[in-house]
Amino acid sequence: MARIDPLWRSWAGAHGGHVAAAALTTMRERGVGEGRPVRALTAHFLASVGSLPLHLSLSRPPVGRRAATCAFTGHQDGATVLVGSAVFGHGRRGPGYVGRTSPRVPGPADCMPLDLSAGFVAFAQQVEVRPATKALPLAGGERAELVAWVRFTDGRALDEAAVVTLTDVLPPALFAHWRTPRPVPTAELTIHFTDALDTEALTGWALVRIRTEQAGSGWAVDDSAVWSADGRLLALARQARVVQDASADHASSPSSTTLQQETL
Repeated sequence: MARIDPLWRSWAGAHGGHVAAAALTTMRERGVGEGRPVRALTAHFLASVGSLPLHLSLSRPPVGRRAATCAFTGHQDGATVLVGSAVFGHGRRGPGYVGRTSPRVPGPADCMPLDLSAGFVAFAQQVEVRPATKALPLAGGERAELVAWVRFTDGRALDEAAVVTLTDVLPPALFAHWRTPRPVPTAELTIHFTDALDTEALTGWALVRIRTEQAGSGWAVDDSAVWSADGRLLALARQARVVQDASADHASSPSSTTLQQETL
């Protein structure tokens, strides 16, 4: 059973990254992966996940020489709300390559906090967000991209579950281009982890970037990346999102005037 924290509520249900992280945590508690680092995690969100316990059923094929896999299905109130899979694999000697370096931005001490009101998304109080560029949510920018320093207010380590949450923690990248909010729920989220988490969990700030690669016909493709404070790439993610109409209730949500940076 996966515990869904009611404090991690988003527009109409639990935050997708939190749900995926809870599924990974439950797999670990049941011994999935047998000590291997997680290499990839995919979650398909079939319906909004509430704060009730998420009953998780697991299917584990025989462990291979290089990797162990696990498929999972989540149920709430008898309905299937989540399906997905994970891949776990030991590290081994091999050539190294860094293809995506962290953006050159000011450090978190030089960036001002963003006031994401709890009335906007409930989980906003669980993280501190400091935009590292001029792009802000609902500021009507030219590019659908947000870059920010993020840390958890409870001081948790940047372990694999925390990194899963971080890949989905910033507002949808289209918010950087829009001036009016609307729901953009995640239909599918796939995360690939690097070997930076193989030996130890990191702590403190993470730099997160999310950008929309394409949007149309009511769908959007968002890519995100998470780096440690010292510039190590921790994970890459891609998600398929549903772009919903802005109803009157959503249109009355906090506008760009309330999503401002506080003075340090």
